[in-house]
Amino acid sequence: MYDIDTDQRLYNYSDKAILKRLMSYAKPYVPAFVLTFFLMVLSVMFALLEPFIIGLSIDTLTEIPIDTTFLFRILALFVASIILSALFEYLQTIILQKTGQTIIYNMREEVFTHVERQDIEYFNTIPTGKLVTRIANDTNTLNEMYTSVVVNVFRNLLMIIGIMTAMLLLNVRLALLVLTVIPFIIIFSFIFRRFSRKAYRTVRANMSRVNGYLAEHLSGMKVVQIFNKEKDKHREFDDKNTELKNSELRELLVFAIYRPTVYMLFMIATIIIFFFGGMQVIAGTLTVGTLVAFYNYLRRFFEPIQQLAEQFNIVQAAFASSERIFAILDNHPEVVDRPDAIELEEVRGEIEFKNVWFAYKKDEWVLKDVSFKVNAKEAVAFVGATGAGKTTILALLCRNYDIQHGQILLDGIDIRNIKIANLRSFIGQMLQDVFMFSGTIMSNITLRDDSISEEEVEQACKYVNAHRFIEKLPNKYYEQVRERGNNYSAGQRQLISFARTLVHKPRIMILDEATANIDTETEELIQESLKKMMNIGTMLIVAHRLSTIQHVDNIIVLQHGEIIEQGNHQELLKQKGHYYYLYKLQYQEQ
Repeated sequence: MYDIDTDQRLYNYSDKAILKRLMSYAKPYVPAFVLTFFLMVLSVMFALLEPFIIGLSIDTLTEIPIDTTFLFRILALFVASIILSALFEYLQTIILQKTGQTIIYNMREEVFTHVERQDIEYFNTIPTGKLVTRIANDTNTLNEMYTSVVVNVFRNLLMIIGIMTAMLLLNVRLALLVLTVIPFIIIFSFIFRRFSRKAYRTVRANMSRVNGYLAEHLSGMKVVQIFNKEKDKHREFDDKNTELKNSELRELLVFAIYRPTVYMLFMIATIIIFFFGGMQVIAGTLTVGTLVAFYNYLRRFFEPIQQLAEQFNIVQAAFASSERIFAILDNHPEVVDRPDAIELEEVRGEIEFKNVWFAYKKDEWVLKDVSFKVNAKEAVAFVGATGAGKTTILALLCRNYDIQHGQILLDGIDIRNIKIANLRSFIGQMLQDVFMFSGTIMSNITLRDDSISEEEVEQACKYVNAHRFIEKLPNKYYEQVRERGNNYSAGQRQLISFARTLVHKPRIMILDEATANIDTETEELIQESLKKMMNIGTMLIVAHRLSTIQHVDNIIVLQHGEIIEQGNHQELLKQKGHYYYLYKLQYQEQ
C-alpha cells in the first residue's frame, strides 16, 4: 500500500528481507556468480603479490653486489602478476555485467507484467510518472548492485583479509598497530549506514514526485498554455525540483563526511607505520623493502574499505529502490479470478443485473438495487445526469470493479465465476476519449495481433466508414500515428476505435459517450456505423445526445443510482416523465 500524497512506503521491509528477496533473483545465475568468484580469487591473489614483489625488489637493489638474475626474475613475475590480475578482472567484469543486465531485464518484465494485472482503481490513484520511475529508474539502480556489489563486496572482504594476513606475516607488531584504527572505522561506518539509508529514501521519493509532475503536466501542457498558467506551473515544479536538489545535497553531505573520515584514519595509520617502522629500520630489525611493502599493503588495505563505503552507498540506493519495487509487486489486485473460475468458448450476449449495489467508497452508493435484463443482440441505452451511474454499469460488466451486493449474469452465469481475461475477450469498448498508441493506423487497429490480416482490417474499416478517410492518406493504413493520435481529428480517432473493436469480433459492444466530441458530419458517419454494428452483437450505449439512441431496443433512465424509467424512445416520450423532460430540453436547444 502507498500513501499517495507523500509517496511513502507503508510496507515494513527489513534489510534482511530485502537482501533475501534480491538474492532470489540472482539464484538462477549461481553458476555465473561462482565462476566470477573463482576469477575474483585468482585476481586478488595476483594483486596481493604486487606489494611483496616491490618490497623484495627494493631489498635486492640495496644489496651489494646486486643479483641481477634474481632481480629480472622478480620483475618478470611482477609483470605476469599485473597481466593475469587484469585479465581475470576483465573476464569477471564481462560476466557480471551480462548477468546483471539479464537479472534487471527479468525484473522489469516481472514488474510491468504485474502492473498490467492491477485494478483500474490502482491506476486512478498512482500517477503514471511514479510508476515509470519505479519500472525504469528504480530497476536500473538495482543493476549496479548486482554488477558492482554482489561479488565485489566479497572481493574487498577477501582483499582485506588477505592484506591483514600478509602484514602479519611481514611484521606482527606493525600489523597490530594498524588494527587499532579498525574499531573507529566500524563505528563511523555504522553511523554512515543509518544516515545514508534515510537520505536515499528521501531522494528516491522526491525523484518520483518530479517524474510524476512532469508526466502529468507535459501531457496537459495545452491546458496550461490556454489558461496562461506557465508561471504558476513553473513555480510548482521549482518547489519540487528544489526539494529533490536539497535531498540530493543531503545525501552527498553524508558521503562527503564519511569518505574524508576514512581517509583521515588512513593517514593516522600511515604515520603510525612510518614512525614505528622507521625506528625498526634504524635499529636494523626491519628492511626498507619490507617497510615499503607494508606501506603498499596499508594503502591497499584502505582502498577496499573506501570501496566498501561506495558499495554500501550503492546498496542503500538499491535497498531504497527495492522497497518501492517490492511495494508494487506486493500490491495485489482486489478483482481476481476465483479458484474455480471457468472459461467460456462462446457467449450469446444475454446480460442481467440482479439487485446490484455498488460503491467506490464505503457506504457512498453509486448504484442502489439496480435490476434489468438485456437480451442477446439487443441494443440498450443508459440515460441520466452526470453521476447517475451509467458509466459505472459498463465498468462493472467488464469487472473493472466488483459489486458489493447482487449479481451480474452473462448468459445466466455470474461473471465472478468467469475468468477475467476470458470475460473481457467477448467485450469491445468504444470510449469518448480514444487512446491511440504511437505506430501506424494498422498497428492501432490490430493492437499488434499478427493473427488479424490486412483484409480483415480493411473490411472492418469499410464497415464503420473509416476506410473513406484512411484511403486519402499518403500511406493509407500504414500512415504514422503520433503520440495519443494527435495528428487525427476526434471523429477519425473514433472511427478507428470502432474498427479496432469490430476486428476483434466482440459479442458485446460498449459505447460510452462515443459521439460526444465530434462534428455533425462525422456523427452521421458514426450513426450509420452504429446501425450496422447493432446487428453484430449485444450493444450497450451511454449517450447524452438522445438523437443517437432513438433506434435502440430499450432505454434505461437512471437517477441517483436507481432506475426510474424503461422503454423504447416512443414509449418514454408518451410517459412524459424524466426522459421526455431531457428530450424536450435538448430539442429546444437545437
